[in-house]
Amino acid sequence: MDRTKLLEVLRDHPFLQGMKAEHVAKMADLAQEVQIGKDQMIFRQGDESGLFYLILSGKVSLEATGPGRILRVQTVGAGEELGWSSALSEGGKNFQARVIEPVLALTFDGARLRQAFQEDPVFGYQFLQRLLRVVARRLQATRVQLLDLYAPVHGGSKLI
Repeated sequence: MDRTKLLEVLRDHPFLQGMKAEHVAKMADLAQEVQIGKDQMIFRQGDESGLFYLILSGKVSLEATGPGRILRVQTVGAGEELGWSSALSEGGKNFQARVIEPVLALTFDGARLRQAFQEDPVFGYQFLQRLLRVVARRLQATRVQLLDLYAPVHGGSKLI
């Protein structure tokens, strides 16, 4: 993707909408385009993965794994993001991400993003504000899944 198209795509991505043009340009400098096929694992729960993704097309299942089961927490697609923990620090992933429809995305190296935040704190602040909204949505999605999973059965014995 040429730079002009990249800047346009970034400006239009919901995660970056309203961000200063100079900060969108910083994102363009850090971006790498990737394509990921159906059924590919982007990362597994606990993996150390340093990439943050802006999804341009396709769908990804975010899943929590436990003994003998996998729980889909959320499905993310075009206009959404993935790998938020990479922008905060190095460490294990909270979920696993599996492609359910082929994905076209822009990736950003977490260490390079954090360096850019240190060099330009206003950029870091704007980015992290957006990131916190993502984290809040993911926590809410997880909460809803847990409520569905552990909801009492109606008509059965009452819980005290």
